[in-house]
Amino acid sequence: MATPRVPPRHEPVMLDEIVAVLAPALTAPLADDASNSTRPVLVDCTLGLGGHAEALLRACPELHLIGLDRDPNALALATRRLAPYADRTTFVEAVYDELTDVLAELGRPRVQGILLDLGLSSLQIDDTDRGFAYAVDAPLDMRMDGQQELTAAEVVNTYSASELARILRTYGEERFADRIARRVVAARAEQPFDTSARLVGVLEAAIPAAARKTGGHPAKRTFQALRIEVNRELAALESVLPQAVAALAVGGRIAVLAYHSLEDRLVKQVLAAGSRDTAPPGLPVVPDEHQPQLMLLTRGAQKPTEAEIVSNRRAASARFRAAERIREPQTRGRGAA
Repeated sequence: MATPRVPPRHEPVMLDEIVAVLAPALTAPLADDASNSTRPVLVDCTLGLGGHAEALLRACPELHLIGLDRDPNALALATRRLAPYADRTTFVEAVYDELTDVLAELGRPRVQGILLDLGLSSLQIDDTDRGFAYAVDAPLDMRMDGQQELTAAEVVNTYSASELARILRTYGEERFADRIARRVVAARAEQPFDTSARLVGVLEAAIPAAARKTGGHPAKRTFQALRIEVNRELAALESVLPQAVAALAVGGRIAVLAYHSLEDRLVKQVLAAGSRDTAPPGLPVVPDEHQPQLMLLTRGAQKPTEAEIVSNRRAASARFRAAERIREPQTRGRGAA
């Protein structure tokens, strides 16, 4: 299979902010026990087309990059793009919730930086044959790696009305979830869905005319929900966040770009929990084992500038959060007789 072309207007989201937050951890001298590597290590868990990675490799001349992506096409393009840094890069085809296993296999259990740029990559959005875009008629696929069995067509054609409503409501935050699910089930009884255009038509008809005037395209939330279900995105995110925090060396930093409220809520919860002490209320002194492990580096979720949104519309929904590991977790009772 030929390697696809890099989209001509691929613009990494919030690039300056990502570099500014991560670079201090990727240029500082390593502590003696911080890593098995002689160089600071960044794991880009969602390598995509390599835009963020390229900027960080350029800004941090001692950095070694470990780039993960579940999409072999993305890895091929990123490998080509980052060829000038071949001696400082390692690429792994993996879903990001395999982070701990990947680092163990590479012999680098602790790293100085972790980046997660969630959601769809530009490659996946622009490849119309993969069915992610509701504006183009294409097979109902939506698999990020193309190898797993579950497709959007299988979800649409086999899930019960209650199951469909659940994923639309939970993953798409679709207020007409029940109505849409019933219409989809009725339509597939006449003919199964195989491409996106017919599904979009059913969605447009299912949503009341008044509601179609606001909130974007009528298919937007349903397509988001189907994509998340097919690729287990929220389950993978729930799994990788604690793995990522655990993999950070002291002084290491994690940066996360989320694109919808469900993702951002999970990121907020994990980073906020790590930045609070866990001592019972009322203790005059917080014991070491209950001290916070993280320090938040962003106040709430940082948003892209208006100028960036104008130049790169895909940045509009981005929400950026970051934190630094400030101490190792300690076992309770350490030092006790």
